[in-house]
Amino acid sequence: MSNEDLYHKVVGYVELTIFPTVVNLNRIKLNSKQCRIYRVRVNDLEAPFLYNDPTLEVCHHESKQRNLNYFSSAYTAAVSAVDPDAGHGELVIKVPSELWKQGDDLKVLKVYIEFSLDQPKGGLHFVVPDVEGSMAERGAHVFGSCDEKMKIFSCHRFWFPCVDSYSELCTWKLEFTVDASMVAVSCGDLVETIYTHDMRKKTFHYILPIPTAAPNISLAVGPFEILVDPYMHEVTHFCLPQLLPLLKHSMSFLHEIFEFYEEILTCRYPYSCFKTVFVDEAYVQVSSYASMSIFSTNLLHSAMIIDQTPQTRRCLAQALAQQFFGCFISRMSWADEWVLKGISGYIYGLYLKKTFGVNEYRHWIKQELDKIVEYELKMGGVLLHPTFSGGKEKDNPTPHLHFSIKHPHTLSWEYYKMFQCKAHLVMRLIENRISMEFMLQVFNKLLSLASTASSQKYQSHMWSQMLLSTHAFLKSISNVSGKDIGPLIKQWVDQSGVVKFFGSFAFNRKRNVLELEIRQDYTSSGTQKYVGPIKVTVQELDGSFNHMLQIEENSLKHDIPCHSKSRRNKKKKIPLMNGEEVDMDLSAMDADSPLLWIRIDPDMSILRKVEFEQADFMWQYQLRYERDVVAQEEAISALEKFPTPASRLALTDILEQEQCFYKVRMQACFCLAKIANAMVSTWQGPPAMKSLFTRMFCCKSCPNIVKTNNFINFQSYFLQKTMPVAMALLRDVQNLCPKDVLNFILDLIKYNDNRKNKFSDNYYRADLIEALTNSLTPAISINNEVRTVDNLNADVRLILEEITRFLNMEKLLPSFRNTITVSCLRAIRQLQKNGHIPSDPSLFKSYAQYGHFVDVRIAALEALVDYTRVERSSGELQWLLSMVQNDPVHYVRHKILGLLCKNPPFTKTTDSALCNEALVDQLWKFMNSGASHDWRLRCDAVNLYYMLFGLTRPSCLPLPELGLVLNLKEKKAVLNPTIKPELGVGAQNSIHPSCHGTKGDFNTMEDEDIDMETVHDSQAFIHHHLNLLERPSTPGKHTHTHTHTHTHTHYIHVLKTLLIQKKPAKPASGRGTHLPQLVGGEGD
Repeated sequence: MSNEDLYHKVVGYVELTIFPTVVNLNRIKLNSKQCRIYRVRVNDLEAPFLYNDPTLEVCHHESKQRNLNYFSSAYTAAVSAVDPDAGHGELVIKVPSELWKQGDDLKVLKVYIEFSLDQPKGGLHFVVPDVEGSMAERGAHVFGSCDEKMKIFSCHRFWFPCVDSYSELCTWKLEFTVDASMVAVSCGDLVETIYTHDMRKKTFHYILPIPTAAPNISLAVGPFEILVDPYMHEVTHFCLPQLLPLLKHSMSFLHEIFEFYEEILTCRYPYSCFKTVFVDEAYVQVSSYASMSIFSTNLLHSAMIIDQTPQTRRCLAQALAQQFFGCFISRMSWADEWVLKGISGYIYGLYLKKTFGVNEYRHWIKQELDKIVEYELKMGGVLLHPTFSGGKEKDNPTPHLHFSIKHPHTLSWEYYKMFQCKAHLVMRLIENRISMEFMLQVFNKLLSLASTASSQKYQSHMWSQMLLSTHAFLKSISNVSGKDIGPLIKQWVDQSGVVKFFGSFAFNRKRNVLELEIRQDYTSSGTQKYVGPIKVTVQELDGSFNHMLQIEENSLKHDIPCHSKSRRNKKKKIPLMNGEEVDMDLSAMDADSPLLWIRIDPDMSILRKVEFEQADFMWQYQLRYERDVVAQEEAISALEKFPTPASRLALTDILEQEQCFYKVRMQACFCLAKIANAMVSTWQGPPAMKSLFTRMFCCKSCPNIVKTNNFINFQSYFLQKTMPVAMALLRDVQNLCPKDVLNFILDLIKYNDNRKNKFSDNYYRADLIEALTNSLTPAISINNEVRTVDNLNADVRLILEEITRFLNMEKLLPSFRNTITVSCLRAIRQLQKNGHIPSDPSLFKSYAQYGHFVDVRIAALEALVDYTRVERSSGELQWLLSMVQNDPVHYVRHKILGLLCKNPPFTKTTDSALCNEALVDQLWKFMNSGASHDWRLRCDAVNLYYMLFGLTRPSCLPLPELGLVLNLKEKKAVLNPTIKPELGVGAQNSIHPSCHGTKGDFNTMEDEDIDMETVHDSQAFIHHHLNLLERPSTPGKHTHTHTHTHTHTHYIHVLKTLLIQKKPAKPASGRGTHLPQLVGGEGD
């Protein structure tokens, strides 16, 4: 073994204390992936064991199947076969027969497992920078690489044997032996640190007395610098060397988040300490575990950075919300995941409202609502609370999806993100129904019950209060509020889909009545029918009036009486919804109607999409005078369809209005650019926004020179960044960017001066490069001449020179997060796509290599994915797929597949030379066995396969040979099951009916003889689900007891992981009870 190999090794030891809940417990099933098990003992007796992981290879390697329906069935069955909630696992331990009788007396069983991890591909991530110096000087570190979203995949089995379930709670004692220059950070309280005699290693002892599930345990080891929070001494922050100044600034407000959550929940933070650890190459930006959170080091920033500050604060607020709901209170089953994600997302939203303001909060809610609506209408629907009757996959509640939602391990990544989004929006709907006061009382009650339970000694009925189920949550709501929210839950939780409304109106002058028509589309994919109340707000001349309408089965039209009469000539201030009274110019409105504007469901109390028709002047009034940011954003979107001087004036007024929310003004910039382009032949005056920008940000004496940067006013800063980007989208009658706009942007770059500014201008400069990119239009080719740098258009040459200068400067003085490089790479790709410079992937390949900052790599990969699609390049596609298999950074692998799904080289509906049998086999093998160490990556590969080939057999494959298979037992012949996909779902296997792992297998009689050499039950479980031939367990994996030998290990190896877990197993699973006790502690 080379020295490099020794860097990535862990030797560990697990001790579980088990309280059997069944008589004659003869087998114990645990989860364990990629661990080499050396030895297992039960109560000091050697115990034989069997290791088999059916997810290593989902479909038999000889199978000729290549359709996704078949794979999904096989994958679901493989995951079910090792599902800890169903009493299954990869590691089956035979309890020595001498101990069987102990189940009668409920005596304790102690299970001791010695294991090692060598070059782990998942679960633990090692970062060893390839630079000079000792490991500590190089900043080498290792951490548990399950992010907050990946934690649903229960990936802790990847680095120690455990019951990898959220519903199995236990107390913990954790010991980590590391090199003396390292710090080990884990869950719970650090009790002591003990050095070895030679002072070269030290052991960190942590104790976590609060019952916690294995997926909420983590570890980070590295040469961390340590900062005790100056406001809360129980909070400790850890970062890599030389980042301490950034850590101090970034964490300076964390105590405010603590105070906010404790205040609204009227409950103390549940753990005795909290640790934040910042690591490199993190799976995502934030992952929460019991009493600790692991963050990406890229979240750290100095006081000079504006744009990163709100992002970092949001990540910290999310992490802390999940400490209460997600870590301290865990879920009863996968079907209850929505409750925890919903509550943590909901209270995070309350923090957002308090810290960033109501405008930011409502903007965020609208953003989240738009995202979930777009996804559900496109993909079919997101189901929060799936139920499976009889446990058969035939009872699939989401047949529109290309993956199963029965297990988190089979979920599409995008689907899970939308699942979380919908969960917190539904919590907000519940708040609208029962009030925020009752909502917070419910959360307080749940936390109080869990807190009481957590302090008890092990009693099976007590710890269950720390597990939250949908039923318990709804019961608590009913008890606290006395309100029935059954219909709401049925509509949004028990079924998928959103509501699609179409609205229009007519004013009946004789009756002074608004005749409103609201239609629904509930037949399209991802939609559902809505019956119930809906709020309509009508702004009239005499004020704003709310009306609650009832949407019935067949009713479309609703008559709403108006409170005002039309009065064009009377001068009177008009009262708005917020009580403010304003003067309006009413000359634009209909002389016969008192209506100014109408809004459907203004509070977003339905998960819906609304397409409402009203006159352009009504949208303009709504934009100018409605004070709700959501209404203003809706008006801006609608005005894109009305390119008139009045729309132009309304948008310009909003841009100049400093009281207006800055994100509304930013959106108005892009809308104004679209309107200007539609009015290009009639546009009067200077280009849109140019005079406004000059007035706000340029010198009065010399309007083409921008003032020295001063970003003290953040709203002005964001507007200053956005306006040039939007202006660059302007086009003249030749569909080219106007010359004076391009010169104006070049002057902004030329005269940019940040010397007196206390804030960094890197994001501003990056946006100026984006503006140059937006100004590009397709090159005009004369006589098919070959484009070279020498015969470039003069304007394009100026742009290319600026981009080159910026790129060169970045090498000397890198900007924060390399934002300039990212913008330059996108600009170069745009120059290539528009035919100004030769299309060449080599630059992007060099920037995509490991060693560059992750944002730069992603930007380069984005360009490569686009190049692959446009040029139909087989070589680049293979290069990308090779990176997916071999790149050291998990996040980059995941991102490549995500980019390929978003911008695929071809799709199932198009013909392409790239679509061939070799590619099908390559992707199939990767998702079948190549990505077995990373649940998320496997699901990403499934998504790409679906995008490229669809659900059925890829069209580029030759037709399979049909054949017959004789089933002698059933005395009939069937079509070859490796060809016919229907037989892959739930097919009964007549070969091994006795091997099917059930509850009875655990509770067998004393005289049952278990042959540990045969294929383990999970394999039989797959045979039960899929009509496949029997295959042996993974070679070399069913190892029996071995002598534990250990040679030289590296400083960063965790030499000993003593996990004494006391757990009660569910009686239904027959696994026995695991109750962790501290050595020498109570209960021994």
